[in-house]
Amino acid sequence: MERTHLSPYTNNNQTTTNKRNTTYSDSGGGETCTTDDDKWASKLLRECARAISEKDSGKINHLLWMLNELSSPYGDCNQKLAYYFLQALFCKATESGQRCYKTLVTVADKSHCFDSARKLILKFQEVSPWTTFGHVASNGAILEAFDGETNKLHIIDISNTLCTQWPTLLEALATRSDDTPSLKLTVVVTASLVRSVMKEITQRMEKFARLMGVPFEFNVITGSNRPLGQLTKEELGVQDDEAIAINCIGALRRIEVEDREDVIRLFSSLRPRVVTIVEEEADFTSSRSDFVKCFEECLRYYTLYFEMLEESFTPTSNERLMLERECSRSIVRVLSCDDKQNIGSGDCERREKGNQWCERLKELFSPVGFSDDVVDDVKALLRRYKAGWSLALSDQTNSYKDSGIMLAWKDEPVVWASAWKP
Repeated sequence: MERTHLSPYTNNNQTTTNKRNTTYSDSGGGETCTTDDDKWASKLLRECARAISEKDSGKINHLLWMLNELSSPYGDCNQKLAYYFLQALFCKATESGQRCYKTLVTVADKSHCFDSARKLILKFQEVSPWTTFGHVASNGAILEAFDGETNKLHIIDISNTLCTQWPTLLEALATRSDDTPSLKLTVVVTASLVRSVMKEITQRMEKFARLMGVPFEFNVITGSNRPLGQLTKEELGVQDDEAIAINCIGALRRIEVEDREDVIRLFSSLRPRVVTIVEEEADFTSSRSDFVKCFEECLRYYTLYFEMLEESFTPTSNERLMLERECSRSIVRVLSCDDKQNIGSGDCERREKGNQWCERLKELFSPVGFSDDVVDDVKALLRRYKAGWSLALSDQTNSYKDSGIMLAWKDEPVVWASAWKP
């Protein structure tokens, strides 16, 4: 289903990336990213996190000074990890996380535009399947759920991927052997940075749908002051004669933990044909009351991510630097901002792993699983990228139907994809 296609976003230029000699080693609970150097960054960062937890001011100041001397946003993986985690640890130690996070978001808002966001997403998709994995799996499940529907299709998209997922699905609808159905796409924006570029995205999506010959309606819901779970059927524009699919990619972690059950109940009330959910494999929720434990999980996850970026991009890549800066905001949000503080951006960043989401979803939904055809499409996608990527089961004791599928980087699960029905 996923193939090279005409798109309002895609170019077909290929980039050769450098592969560095990077290895993994476990040191006291977290995966560490190293080149030929010692694993000094993770060791110093762990010591500093423990000192902050123990309120040892002398040790905190000494370690912060050391990290400041050794870190750099332009260095190797060790130096980058030290630099971005140092910022969060300093904010935690000085209780300045809320102010720092708001500043980081404000700076990002001022420099955010459609062209830069488009270039960043396309380059990332070109060198890594981190996002395209979820697109292919979700599109496959949605198309199969809509198979045979010839009237009105309605996808409620709760994600912040600038609609890069949908050109392939529009093309698939246009080339169906039966009559082309109409498609309504309702995008619920949950990230402040995305709101500023939705006008440009709307124009491009409508133009591409006309080119494909698909009757198309595009709606955007932004700026709601109420939690997502309180949206109504009327606000989402759901009609009784529509076949509904709900698509959530990397957005549910932005919903406050206490509101997640309400969101799942909202999904159920819409009686969708399918709900597709893609989330990154990290747990910043169960450890929320234990700073050191939360830090260890944060370091483990972002070490994997930074190491992946290092092997995927060239050392001088501007796109890589932009992705790393995005991480810096998330790291500050997770480690140095109290959940009860009014940050104002809607970026909760309390991630949960696939098994945690399964426990929530199974209250009202049953797993659909991915067909062999969809799994084959995902495997074909991964073959387009350099070695190191693989497909894994969410739980090795279960089948695809039971718990979804995982994208793995060097055998470490990093992204979870699943499909559900009421």
